Amino acid sequence: MKILIAEDDDHTREALREVLSMEGYELITASDGLQAVDFFRTTRPDFVCLDVMMPGQNGYEVCKQIRKMDENVPILFLTAKAEEIDTVLGLELGADDYMTKPFGVKEIIARIRAILRRTASRAGAAPQEEDFIMDDLRIVSAELRAYRDGTEIQLSPRDVKVLNLLYQRRGKVVDRNTMADEVWGVDYFPESRALDQHISQLRKRVEKDPANPRIIRTVHGAGYRFE
Repeated sequence: MKILIAEDDDHTREALREVLSMEGYELITASDGLQAVDFFRTTRPDFVCLDVMMPGQNGYEVCKQIRKMDENVPILFLTAKAEEIDTVLGLELGADDYMTKPFGVKEIIARIRAILRRTASRAGAAPQEEDFIMDDLRIVSAELRAYRDGTEIQLSPRDVKVLNLLYQRRGKVVDRNTMADEVWGVDYFPESRALDQHISQLRKRVEKDPANPRIIRTVHGAGYRFE
């Protein structure tokens, strides 16, 4: 899932890049409106986070140009402009949602997931990957969610990649290098502990008893395995 972030404030832009990268999204960043339009035209992202007040072209103008190229790509405005008229204008130009600054990390991730669910449903899109069962957990890849006994568990794109890899190779050991290459990508694997930390956090979400995992088992000295 590729997200374009158009934001002229360096701190906010880099904070968004870091947070969303940790969630497994591929990020493209632009620091002004003209760059955002150019990057959208050349890279065709799956989602756009758009600041309103930017040099070159403001976010409203960028939104209009993106909508001429693509009527369906989800757009989320991120802005300090909190007046009702600004929200209405953004939504009438074709944005899917509007968040005012400052915003929390968890909220923006939840908003992106919610928009993706709505837009996928609106388009009648078929799941990009097959749903699959791991132990007593049903993973719905297209929704970035898993279900156990009617309880919903939210997942990131990277979580789904990890689980799907283990499911596709069930019964076999997936070594850490293979997982890093296939889930993180060689260029995106920043440090050796990142994988272990991610697995630890993922276990807390998907295992009934993280201390005795049934879905992501550690094979000491080798990697991970799902039976």
